[in-house]
Amino acid sequence: MTVKTILMYLLKVVGIILGIVVIYVILGLLIPYIPVSAKDDGQKKEIPIYIYTNGVHTDIVMPVKNDLQDWSLKIPFANTKSKKTDYQYIGIGWGDKGFYLDTPTWADLKFSTAVKAAFWLSDSAMHCTYYNTMKEGDDCKMIMISRSQYENLVKFVEDKFDRDQNGNFILIPTNAVYGDNDAFYDAKGTYSFLYTCNTWSNNALKAAGQKAALWTPSDFGIFQHYK
Repeated sequence: MTVKTILMYLLKVVGIILGIVVIYVILGLLIPYIPVSAKDDGQKKEIPIYIYTNGVHTDIVMPVKNDLQDWSLKIPFANTKSKKTDYQYIGIGWGDKGFYLDTPTWADLKFSTAVKAAFWLSDSAMHCTYYNTMKEGDDCKMIMISRSQYENLVKFVEDKFDRDQNGNFILIPTNAVYGDNDAFYDAKGTYSFLYTCNTWSNNALKAAGQKAALWTPSDFGIFQHYK
């Protein structure tokens, strides 16, 4: 095989990779504009939930406790650094374990982490954050849902947690938490460029019968439907 042949082969490979990236970016910008409409189940919308983004990961934020679910029994306050027991809300997000533990902001992103996450090469995790209050803004939107919609949302979220032999969520021992009010747990599934943390949150909204994008890899794809 001549040098010219090798170079031509490498150029073709690079061209294919660049083409895939360009197509992905275009689809990632356009498909989120295709809406999935909210489904009205006819019930009173009495439970507040929130969608919240830190600029990288989107979380679904829910009341810590009501008569339908007590998250503190499954995600103990004691697993946070503060160990406070008076939090009112809990934010839960699914994502790549490497992204969560090593990439709290885009500035912390490593090439190796990105490659592993993009191509199904690493494990996933649930990031659970307790809050005292929630404040609406560009990064946080409140949605009122019904009791049955909330039950569907809870089931969707719980089904993504990995469990031990006793059925308990599995805590990830780490000092790489973002503050004194959060913890990480093992999760099911594998992150990829086709199924990101924001794709999961978008699907959680669909499960709860709320507005969502047809598909989105980004937080923008979700929040544009809640302007």
